[in-house]
Amino acid sequence: MTDALIAKPSVRGKLTENAPLAPLVWFKSGGTARWLFEPADTQDLSDFLADLDPSIPVMALGLGSNLIIRDGGYRGVVVRLGKAFSVATALSDGKTITCGGGTSGILVSSTARDAGIAGLEFLRSIPGTVGGFVRMNGGAYGRETKDVLMACVVVMRDGTVEAMPAAALGYSYRHSTLPAGAIVVEATFAGTPGEPAAIQAEMDRIANAREASQPLRSKTGGSTFKNPLPAKAWEVIDAAGCRGLRRGDAQVSEKHCNFLLNLGAATSADIEALGEDVRAKVKAHSGVELEWEIQRVGEPA
Repeated sequence: MTDALIAKPSVRGKLTENAPLAPLVWFKSGGTARWLFEPADTQDLSDFLADLDPSIPVMALGLGSNLIIRDGGYRGVVVRLGKAFSVATALSDGKTITCGGGTSGILVSSTARDAGIAGLEFLRSIPGTVGGFVRMNGGAYGRETKDVLMACVVVMRDGTVEAMPAAALGYSYRHSTLPAGAIVVEATFAGTPGEPAAIQAEMDRIANAREASQPLRSKTGGSTFKNPLPAKAWEVIDAAGCRGLRRGDAQVSEKHCNFLLNLGAATSADIEALGEDVRAKVKAHSGVELEWEIQRVGEPA
């Protein structure tokens, strides 16, 4: 990246050069971002992207789950949506809720509960933010984002701001057709009227199920591979003998073998290589070609 970015007009948010990304991602590994931008609001982001050299790559960073930042870092701009985008508001119709792109799934589902809106409980279990699960059609416990999303607002790579209905996102399993560099800054979800106590009970059930089955207190990235439907990824990984498999300090979780762990000093290269080891063993054992669900971005060391 050139220093042309430095000459751009000042921003109202925070722009940091050579920002370490490892502290911001769940795996706690990886290199730096050439630039990290935390916009003050949607207009600030729009103005920044409109002025940015089109050759400079841009990616959004939410809670840092479901992401491997390679050890050589990201030679572009990482956009992190902060407090200004972490908001959730229930509308007066009793069934819809509007959220900023940096809002956690827990805040979305809790706000819906307080407003008596059911059907969004599963968002509580997605370890990310609205922007991420709108882009990737995040899902859990039998539901997906496409089942509840009505519309979203997206800042495109060229800075234009577009309101898009859910039907325009081209959703399929863990995929949308949003272009690279586009950043979701707002989303509106629809549920159905419900009793807050019953909604909370469902949220508790989901939370307890996650706690029992997933290594939530480890340095991990969430579900590593897409389910090779109708099978589950963990089933074919386990059948291939990969439970507990290691490469350095990177390990396949003993608790849930579709999760990779950083046991301490694993590099991103270790973690990614372990994932490829798993893919090779599963392919040899069952013929299934696992697809990465975790995003892998940046340059090798």
